[in-house]
Amino acid sequence: MSTSDFQRSDSARHRLPARHRRSRLQSLLSTRVGWDTVGRVVLTLVTAVAVATTGLGWWTVRGALHGITVSDALGADAPKSTGGAMNILLIGLDSRKDQQGNDLPQALLDKLHAGDSDNGGYNTNTLILAHITADNHVVAFSIPRDDYVRVTGIPGYDHIKIKEAYGLTKANAMQHLMDKGVTDQAELERKSREAGRAATLAAVRNLTGAPIDYFAEVNLAGFYDIAESLGGVEICLNHPVYDDYSGADFPAGRQMLDASQVVAFVRQRHGLDNGDLDRTHRQQAFLISVMHQLQKDGSFSDLGKLNQLIGVAQKDVVLSAGWGQEQFKRMGEIAGGANVQYRTLPVVRYDNIDGQDVNIVDPMAIKVEVAKAFGLKPPPGAPTSTPSTSTEPSTLDKAADSTGTTSKNAKTAVIDVINGSDVMGLGRQMSEILGDLEYSMGQTRSSQDGELSSTAVDFGAGTDAEAKHLAELLGIDAVRADPSVPAGRIHVTLGPGYQVPDTLDSVSLAAAKSSNYDTTLPTPESGPPVRANDGLPCVN
Repeated sequence: MSTSDFQRSDSARHRLPARHRRSRLQSLLSTRVGWDTVGRVVLTLVTAVAVATTGLGWWTVRGALHGITVSDALGADAPKSTGGAMNILLIGLDSRKDQQGNDLPQALLDKLHAGDSDNGGYNTNTLILAHITADNHVVAFSIPRDDYVRVTGIPGYDHIKIKEAYGLTKANAMQHLMDKGVTDQAELERKSREAGRAATLAAVRNLTGAPIDYFAEVNLAGFYDIAESLGGVEICLNHPVYDDYSGADFPAGRQMLDASQVVAFVRQRHGLDNGDLDRTHRQQAFLISVMHQLQKDGSFSDLGKLNQLIGVAQKDVVLSAGWGQEQFKRMGEIAGGANVQYRTLPVVRYDNIDGQDVNIVDPMAIKVEVAKAFGLKPPPGAPTSTPSTSTEPSTLDKAADSTGTTSKNAKTAVIDVINGSDVMGLGRQMSEILGDLEYSMGQTRSSQDGELSSTAVDFGAGTDAEAKHLAELLGIDAVRADPSVPAGRIHVTLGPGYQVPDTLDSVSLAAAKSSNYDTTLPTPESGPPVRANDGLPCVN
């Protein structure tokens, strides 16, 4: 599949300038949370390497680590955790190709029920952000692959599913390299994947507000390889299941599955009462089972088994630069205690945009939940008290209020938007947002030569109160009376570096409005946390 083919087939639906029109009926009928967990095996593989540093000795393992691909995508200047904590992003890449861009063997793909190299693209169908406290307690947030997020730096796109950041950026980077005359396939694959990883890291940081200290990535083959190296994995089902799509055909109760069956177990979505939510719990149960099995079978003290697991890691895993003895030692201690809580980021509602199922999320609510779970400071703009006692509305509440449903602020001015930044389409995006908020929109244009381009709200006669309210909504400090602005009009200038507040991008606004919908369907529920120290959990 060519670079252009990938872009058209996988994500052309999110291209600008098409305006997203959300159908209430579509949002209620859409039922996908939608994410695979090929990458959950990353934690197992990384932990196996960690334990091996004790079983085999650090210097022996250090030599083995030279066979693992190391990525510099994180960057030395990336934000870091403090106080002895560390955050690790686990990436499961749904690619049917190896690190050099070669197709995986068809015989292996057949065992995985995974089609061929034209399927899957380079979607990150699993993203898990794990927070490890100074005393080695772990909270791991699964990020649903269809979360619809705002992005910058991907030509032609302003919103995508978070799983698409890797593949879209990789495709653009590869095209850029080929335009410069690079023809070596291995070099094209290596450099374009680095760009994809960097984009994924940025997307997760922007969504969660949390720093990322390390990451680990595994491809599709890694999942099968780890299950095969263990000789199968024990699982427990509440009910019998059968599914043609994934190949799942299992009775109820506890049972041992071989590697091919394990893949079917964690990939099944069809035929389950709760669809992807049930699949999410299966994937969490898989990792819990693997960790218990490694401990119960003595694999952590079996040097042959550890060597085998390290071999899988060398072939299937990419680690960020900076992994060392201290990090692996802590991972080994975690493996011994298995004190891990698995959670899933909240989804406001399901929607269908341009014919594709997406998850509408509230970025501020996500940042607040992650900050609380990770022990971080509340994000800027977060509510300062609980809803039951708060007398001051949050920014998201103000946004919803500005739609006119309960508005205390009359909208009489005409708003002109001037894009003084270098971000193409930013002015149009802001105009759409303000239009959705039921403001009367005037011109949308780029700044002209000699015109001030710094971020500001300039208002004409009779609009001072409305201008101040608008500036507060947009996070703009500079509010100025300007005699050159006609009476009854407000000029909003978006200067270099301006970013639309998370709570006011078009998707977050939809989340705010959704609270006013009269619907009997429940809000998507991620279910209770799954803990790794609860024994073998039974799942649907």
